[in-house]
Amino acid sequence: MPGRGPRPSRHTTVFASGAAVGLAVDLLLGDPRRGHPVAAFGRAAAAVERRLWRDHRGRGALHTALCAGGTVALGALAARTVRGSRAASVALTAASVWAVVGGTTLGREARAIGGALEAGDLEVARERMPHLVGRDPQALDGPAMARAVVESVAENTSDAVVGALFWGAVAGVPGLLGFRAVNTLDAMVGHRSPRHRRFGWASARLDDLAGWPGARLTAALAAAAGGNPRGAVRAWREDAGKHPSPNAGPVEASFAGALGVRLGGTLSYGGRVEHRPVLNGAGRAVEVTDIDRAVRLSRRVTGLTLAVCVGGRLIADAVSARKRRSA
Repeated sequence: MPGRGPRPSRHTTVFASGAAVGLAVDLLLGDPRRGHPVAAFGRAAAAVERRLWRDHRGRGALHTALCAGGTVALGALAARTVRGSRAASVALTAASVWAVVGGTTLGREARAIGGALEAGDLEVARERMPHLVGRDPQALDGPAMARAVVESVAENTSDAVVGALFWGAVAGVPGLLGFRAVNTLDAMVGHRSPRHRRFGWASARLDDLAGWPGARLTAALAAAAGGNPRGAVRAWREDAGKHPSPNAGPVEASFAGALGVRLGGTLSYGGRVEHRPVLNGAGRAVEVTDIDRAVRLSRRVTGLTLAVCVGGRLIADAVSARKRRSA
């Protein structure tokens, strides 16, 4: 019919439907309570590490290639197996999104710590902190724990939600699973401990590369969805580069500006004290009530991410159709 636009590609319809279902299941159920695929991947990656470990970058690169590459290959094989059925492809995408996206559990853990802090029960809050952040909870008082939770919500919105959906839109199930594998490897071996300083180098660099687009998308959507877009953009522009992580910097700075709070400062990891630059120095100190505000902002960013990713796929379909017509 004249004036009718191009039909979405199979990739677009499968991704859009599967991602929407997967996010809905995550919203209702949170992470799988038993047999979580990410935990299974972590055990497999740890077993590979035990066999391969040497204090050498080459061995670490091999570990990264085997674990991340193997995961992408399995995802591609699974997608190829079900590609004859649209319903099965949607189901596989939905299951993959549910497995790799952790937005609901992130919010639950953050609010549980916030509830303990609001009740004045610092010991309960410290007991729950390791579920969410890698810092030494005994070194944190109430305000420091609240700040750490807000920072973790911001960073994990990018790592556990937006980055995965971005790569799912680009590469389907292999992109979803591959991104989560890379992110998990970075958490396991990418930190600068004596054991992993060289061995984890490849995982850390690959995570920086894979997380780059999702982090910028998260920062942009946080600015759009927060209460202070101008402040979020200003903090992102002025402070993101001060952060030691090229991807956490934009996300945390944008969240800080959007929420009107001040992030960064002194923290402790594994007994090692770090002094992080302050993000959005014009903001106020984080309060317990800001934890819930950060979770609500994270959820708005998640919804916008799905819309942006599907919209990006539709634009790509239209461009491809136009090129075919002009060829």
